[in-house]
Order: sequence, then structure tokens, then C-alpha cells
Amino acid sequence: MENYDNKISIKSWAEEDRPREKLSGQGRRALTDAELIAILIGSGSRTETAVELSKRILHHYENDLNKLGKASIAELCKFKGIGEAKAISIIAALEIGRRRNDTESQAPEFINSSKDGYNIMRRHLMDLNHEEFWIILLGRSQKVLGKELISKGGLTATVCDPKIIFLSAIQYQASGIILVHNHPSGNLKASHEDISLTRNLINAGRMLDIKIFDHLIITDNGYTSLGDADLM
Repeated sequence: MENYDNKISIKSWAEEDRPREKLSGQGRRALTDAELIAILIGSGSRTETAVELSKRILHHYENDLNKLGKASIAELCKFKGIGEAKAISIIAALEIGRRRNDTESQAPEFINSSKDGYNIMRRHLMDLNHEEFWIILLGRSQKVLGKELISKGGLTATVCDPKIIFLSAIQYQASGIILVHNHPSGNLKASHEDISLTRNLINAGRMLDIKIFDHLIITDNGYTSLGDADLM
């Protein structure tokens, strides 16, 4: 077994190979994913450098930053050398990157297609390990008035209360609603329950003169529109 006393610390590396100095001298694009994560966590353990620890973490997540972005604080703390503060730093940095990606295109003020609804909601529903049910509230000409989280659930389902949905619509004085929920499993197919709920809400909305325009199912890889698929 290798003795930690023989390990070479990052401070002993050639300056151009140290992550912080490398970023400063060569620019951010010169760094590997592991080197960027090493900067976030700052230090490794007595048995490995921060870069080696970062490589081990990435290897566990198949070198996929999207998978790493779903990790919880508790999961990251299982790695020797990662405490709560370092885990939080990793999660926060990946979340900032995701939000930056989401804000590169301006969210639409009006919804003219299912893709517009997806662009508004994807940042809220990607990388989740549980289901959430949201609504987008629309006014005249399908102007976006707001969006509301209705409920959170488990891996495969969440409870949706029609009373809460229509109460939100009335409070916003909305004339229309788009239903939105995610499938953490990645399955884009609408379930029988999804279709049944949508049709029940459509019928309830007619009594209040509130139209259900669509129901979107969002995963990390895309979305399904029940309206586009003629399932409403």
C-alpha cells in the first residue's frame, strides 16, 4: 500500500500544472473537469490531492457532469475527503452553470407553442430526483402571468389538487393554464393517470371559463406535450 508521506502535494507540482495557477496563466478552458472541481474543493486528503479526489468523484459519476449535478450533499459526503462545505461548493457551482445555460435564451413573454412552455419550465424541473407539479398561468393572448409550484412527490408520482390549481388561476385572474410536471425516470411517455388528470382538469376549467392549454412532461432529455400528441 502506498504511504501518504510519499504523496506529492499540489503545492509541489510545477506551477503550470497547479489548477489555480493553470487557470490564471492559461485560461479557464485549459483546465479539465477534475481540475475545475479541485479548485472548488480546495484541498484533498492526506492520501490524495484535490485533483485525484476530483477524478475519483467524476469516475463514480461516469465523468458525466449532469449526473454529478444531481448528487445530494449526503451522497458527496460519502467520498473520503469531502465534507459538507466542499459538497455544497460543488453543488452550488454546478447549479450556477446550469442557470447560466438556461438564461442564455430569454424566457418567452408569450407562449405560442409547447416549446415556449418547455423553455420557461426546464430550469425548474431538470436534475430532480423527485416529481414536481407546476402550472404556468396565462392571460390574454397567452401572456405569461406567472408560474406556481403545486406539489412535490416521490420518484414516480406527485399528488395534484385541482382546488389549489384553480385557486392560483383565480388569484392571478388567469384565463388559461399550462400543466407541467417532470418524470425523474426519464420516461417521456404520458401515463394513463397523466391523461386522465388532464381531461378532468379540462372539464373543471370549463365551469370557471379557464382553459387548460397543454400538459407538458419534462425530463432531462426533452419534453412531451399532451396537446401536440392529441392526448387532451
